[in-house]
Amino acid sequence: MFNKRFGMIASAAAASALLLTACNGTDAETGAAAPASSPAAGQDSAQQLNFLSGTAQQNKAQPKTGDWANDPGKPAVKPVAKKWVQLSASKAGNLDPVVVNGAGFTLYRFDPDDAKPSKSNCNGACAVTWPPVVVAPGGKIFIDGVKKSDFGVVKRDDGSLQVTVGGWPVYRFSKDLKPGDTNGQGVGGTWFGVTPDGKKAGAPEGGQGGGKAATSVTLSDEKNFGDPSEGLAGSGCKNVGRDNSASSLQASGSLKIWSEENCTGKSKVVNGDVADLNTIGFDNTISSVFFG
Repeated sequence: MFNKRFGMIASAAAASALLLTACNGTDAETGAAAPASSPAAGQDSAQQLNFLSGTAQQNKAQPKTGDWANDPGKPAVKPVAKKWVQLSASKAGNLDPVVVNGAGFTLYRFDPDDAKPSKSNCNGACAVTWPPVVVAPGGKIFIDGVKKSDFGVVKRDDGSLQVTVGGWPVYRFSKDLKPGDTNGQGVGGTWFGVTPDGKKAGAPEGGQGGGKAATSVTLSDEKNFGDPSEGLAGSGCKNVGRDNSASSLQASGSLKIWSEENCTGKSKVVNGDVADLNTIGFDNTISSVFFG
């Protein structure tokens, strides 16, 4: 009887030791420390979230919480984990469709990030200019006009959970000051609004506008394409040779023009020829051009 009782106690002690080892974050087989995260970490986190169909308003979300906590007109300045976020298929500026949050602000993706597996490479100062859309553990994600299967979360370097669309981590832009702004579109040739399936908004063929992307442009100093003129071609962001001189342009497709070098400042997507840039507020204003 004593031997049997002793055996039961020994077995219980062994089981407790294994449980304690697991709680201390070590591998039961090798004794090595268990990894802090794994490729499935984002999937596990997603399982802790609540995906609900419809908008936050339709689901009676509490006022001044979640996406509504950042009032329209106030720029996003840092990532804040929200109890809920809303992801809606919508239209913003020339981007249709594009994903917006519960307050109507455009959401963006970043080319240097990874989608398979999901990984954010925007940290530090980058994450201040481009605040990640982060949700608190156990929070809610309201999905409006989009497929649940296209959305998820990924654990960032700081441990927070960032929302992903089609595997791509998504962000706000601090210079979007009102719902519907798309000031982040094409910035640096790496930032683009995100479609409901994770693609670049406004670029079905890799371009900036709803159509064929231009690969070249002729900028003329005079209206109606008069001389002197300057040609640019290629892909990505190109600075003009003669700053702030163009009064008209010719292009066989869509491109984005910028008021400052390196595709910064004020911007405008154009499709095809513009005989008078003054009509769109860009006369003698172009400093750089972005080709899709």
